[in-house]
Amino acid sequence: MSRFTQELKVIPRAMRIIVAFVLLALSSAFTLFVMFSNDQGLAHTPEAAKLLMIVGVGIVPAIWLLLIGYVYADAKRRGMRYVMWTLLAIFIPNAIGIILYFILRDPLMKPCPGCSQVLKSGYTFCPLCGTSLLPTCPNCGRGVESGWANCPACGTKLPSPTPRAA
Repeated sequence: MSRFTQELKVIPRAMRIIVAFVLLALSSAFTLFVMFSNDQGLAHTPEAAKLLMIVGVGIVPAIWLLLIGYVYADAKRRGMRYVMWTLLAIFIPNAIGIILYFILRDPLMKPCPGCSQVLKSGYTFCPLCGTSLLPTCPNCGRGVESGWANCPACGTKLPSPTPRAA
């Protein structure tokens, strides 16, 4: 399964059903408009172009609604203010709210290896069980990245990571 398919599964089922109804309603309304229109320009339009217009009229609103559903569910799983982000995605025009969400969203939360509690990334220790989530400096105890040679806070030489057996 691709990552794109996994991310699409984040969209709530209710939103997918709403999108299907909106797409069906817009396509049906536009079909009636095309069939019963007295417009001479539309009468000379090829049938393939009419079909493309009928199908295409609901695509932009459908994509917009799916993105709003994704923002809602993704913000919720990341532990963010999902109602606020959903409202921003809806009410800021030209999809700027959706773009801002993708720029400013928090990283995914990860489970603690000790107690399996889901935590926001960036914690050095689990607040519930105290398990170390990141490597720490042996001198000052601050979190360090794996692969660093020295602690950025106190300058202590860090032990080299031990290679894991495969």
